[in-house]
Amino acid sequence: MPVGEAGSPRGREMHIALFLRSLGGGGVQRSMLSLAGALAMRGHRIEVVACRAEGPFRDRLPPGTELVALREGATLRGRLAALRADPGGAPQMLLPVLAPLVVSWQLRYLPDLARYLERRRPDVIVTGGTYLALVALWARRLAGVGTAVLVTERGNLAHHLFYGSKRRKWRYRFVLPLLRRTLPWADGFVSVSDGVADNLSALAGIPRSRITTIYNPVVTPELATLAQAPVGHPWLAPGGPPVVLAVGRLVDQKDFPTLLRAFARVRAEREARLIILGEGKRRDSLASLAQALGIAASVAMPGFVENPFAFMARAAVFVLSSAYEGLPGVLIQAMACGCPVVSTACPDGPAEVLLGGAHGPLVPVGDAGAMASAIMQVLDAPPDPGSLRKRADDFSSDRSTDAYLRVLGDLLARP
Repeated sequence: MPVGEAGSPRGREMHIALFLRSLGGGGVQRSMLSLAGALAMRGHRIEVVACRAEGPFRDRLPPGTELVALREGATLRGRLAALRADPGGAPQMLLPVLAPLVVSWQLRYLPDLARYLERRRPDVIVTGGTYLALVALWARRLAGVGTAVLVTERGNLAHHLFYGSKRRKWRYRFVLPLLRRTLPWADGFVSVSDGVADNLSALAGIPRSRITTIYNPVVTPELATLAQAPVGHPWLAPGGPPVVLAVGRLVDQKDFPTLLRAFARVRAEREARLIILGEGKRRDSLASLAQALGIAASVAMPGFVENPFAFMARAAVFVLSSAYEGLPGVLIQAMACGCPVVSTACPDGPAEVLLGGAHGPLVPVGDAGAMASAIMQVLDAPPDPGSLRKRADDFSSDRSTDAYLRVLGDLLARP
């Protein structure tokens, strides 16, 4: 089949399913929905298939896309369905799936995903997570359809599998053989950064040549308009002390305790305020730490905010304090808003985004002193907003969509 300039088969509308775990307010959901909207605008039939079709983004589906809410079944039925899809994989499934230690709730949606594929037969299903990829590959086998599976890896697989508590390490080490057996069935692979691609290749045994790096479509056409929208937070009114901003789920990965300790050092030197946008299970412990550091009065955690870009456009510096990432979309979006940035040099993505520190300081993970110094450095000598916006343009929705269409077109052009 001939392939057009943007990579899609000439004269043919593609039927594309994007498979998500939920419509929660995370970065994966935001970037996948952005991609869905951009593909729909290019004239393709787009279905957003969600396990848990609830969350802040349910009412913000892009125009021209259809939501498919999968029905939840019994966990036992899901386990048996996975075994039927790959009877020879029982030894690899034994602990992570059949026990199960890791892949559990996602399996409840496996039978209904297989029914969806058999009924609607999309040309391709794009997965938005490692375990969702397993479910999609098993569902295709159960349905017996020719739907192509495009696996997108969005995080650092090594950190996800091996770092954290001892209990987590013990559980997740059993996943790797399952990934090495099942993931190669996919028709194509996309990673959100070169570091993520290298990691996926090394751990899952996927030839590096099969993995295409496509940056997330995080800089959308409407971002500039949203950045200029009114923001109700009083700390961002003109004439106030400089505001340090962070955005992300309140979870261990984002390492907000290091940010709080760094901000305490900044606050000891000058008047400033810290706003952390996001929600998560570490809210109470972060609030307690702010209190213990004596900075509670200068720290605000408003929770999830639908339009963080208005905050980014008015903050003095944006800080990414993560222990690991895939491609930090919020870092890029802050740059697109002209906001100076500081980031940890965590794997993977920040060094790629900032070109080794050319567009903002990179500091060691967990080093509050280095982070505080970098924040004060940027407050004293902020970079040119124009150069930040220019770099952020490399992560535009149009560029990402063109790249995805090339990959999808190549998949569908194969026999």
